[in-house]
Amino acid sequence: MARPDDDDLDAAPTPPAPGPGENSGRLRRVAAPPRPAAAAGAGERGERERQARRDAGDRPPRDGDRPFRNDRPRDDRPFRAERPSRDGDRPFRDDRAPRGAYADRDRPAYGDRERSFRDDRDRPSRPVPQPPAGAASRPPAAPVEPQERLPAAPALHLPHDSDAADAHDGRVRVSKLLSERGICSRREADSYIEQGWVTVDGKVVEELGARCAPEAVIELSKDARAVQQSRVTFLLHKPVGYVSGQAEKGYKPASILLDGPTQWEGDKSGLRFAMSQLKGLAPAGRLDIDSTGLLVLTQDGRVARHLIGDETKVEKEYLVRVSGRLDEEGMALLNHGLELDGKPLRPAKVSWQNEDQLRFVLREGRYRQIRRMCELVGLRVEALKRVRIGRIPLGAIPPGEWRFLLPWEKF
Repeated sequence: MARPDDDDLDAAPTPPAPGPGENSGRLRRVAAPPRPAAAAGAGERGERERQARRDAGDRPPRDGDRPFRNDRPRDDRPFRAERPSRDGDRPFRDDRAPRGAYADRDRPAYGDRERSFRDDRDRPSRPVPQPPAGAASRPPAAPVEPQERLPAAPALHLPHDSDAADAHDGRVRVSKLLSERGICSRREADSYIEQGWVTVDGKVVEELGARCAPEAVIELSKDARAVQQSRVTFLLHKPVGYVSGQAEKGYKPASILLDGPTQWEGDKSGLRFAMSQLKGLAPAGRLDIDSTGLLVLTQDGRVARHLIGDETKVEKEYLVRVSGRLDEEGMALLNHGLELDGKPLRPAKVSWQNEDQLRFVLREGRYRQIRRMCELVGLRVEALKRVRIGRIPLGAIPPGEWRFLLPWEKF
C-alpha cells in the first residue's frame, strides 16, 4: 500500500469524531502540524544538492551547472592590478606621490637619518612689543625703605609641677598627693574622684584636677577601699621562653600561664582563679626572656608603683651562674662603680654564692642590667634566676605555676 506524502497529509481534512455507537478505540492517523516555511525550504535545498551530487558522478557536465565548492578555481576573481582602475580606488603605496624631505632621492634607513632639533631651525626672531606712540611712560618705582625688625617673641615657658604649685599658692593636685602617699595610683585616684569616693579635710572632692594644701588630710571611702581589696596580685614562677609583658617576636606572654590548673597547690589564700582577675593586669617589674624566677603581675596600682617607681628602694635578689674569671677589682666594680648608658649605677650587693654562682641584690632595674654588668668585668651569664622581691621570696612555687599574694604580705 502506497504511503501518502506529507503534503497530502497536511491537506487532508480532519476526520469527524466517532459517535457514541462507533468504536472509539480504533487507531486512526492524525495529520502532523505544518512545518515552518524556512525550515522546509532549507530541507528541500539540501536534498536537491545531495541529489545533484549523486547525479553528477554518472553523467557528463552540462551547460548551466553550478560548480561545486571544491571545483571552483581560487583565482577566478581578477587581481586588482590586472583590472582597469575605477573611480574611487585608493592608489597603492608605491603609486603615491613622494612627499617630505626625501621626495627627490631614496629614503635612508631610520638609523641613518639626520635628526633636526628645534634650536637648529631657521626662524625669524619674534619682535619685542613696543608701547604705542604717545603713551605716557610709567615712572620708576620708588626705593623701598628698610623697616625696623620687631623684637623676637619671648619663648613659651611651660611650668613644671613645682611651678604649677607656686602658681596656685602652693596647692597640689589631689590625685598627685594620693599617688605620692602610696594610697593609689593617679589613674585610680581620678576614678575615685569621679565617683565621689575621695574626701579632703572631711569634704568630698567633686571635680577632677582639684587642688589642696600639701598637708591636707585625704581619705578614701569604704567603697574605694573595697575595690582596692578586690584587686589581686599574682606571684608567678616564670620559666624560660616567656616575655614579661606583651607578646613579641613570636614569644608568648607570661600572663597566659595564669589559669585555674596552674595555681599552686600550696596557695593558702583561699581564692580561686577567675577571668575577671586578668582585667587591668600588668607586670610590676620585668624578667628577660632567657631568665626565670619570681614575676609579679598585679591589678593594684599601689603595688606597681611601690615596686617599679623611680624612687623605689625595694631589693631584688638574683642567683646568677657565670663563666670566666673575676678578680678583686672586678668584684669591687660590680658592687659599685659601673655605668650603663652614660649613667652611674646605684650601689649593689654582689658576692659569691658558690664556685660558679654569684648573688646579686639590686635596688634598680635597668634593661638587662646584670648581663651587661657581667660583660663589663669579663664574665658571661649562663643562667639567671630571681629568688626574692622585697620580703616576698619565690619559695617552693614550681616553674610555670603561681599563687596569690596574701593580704598580710608586704613587699
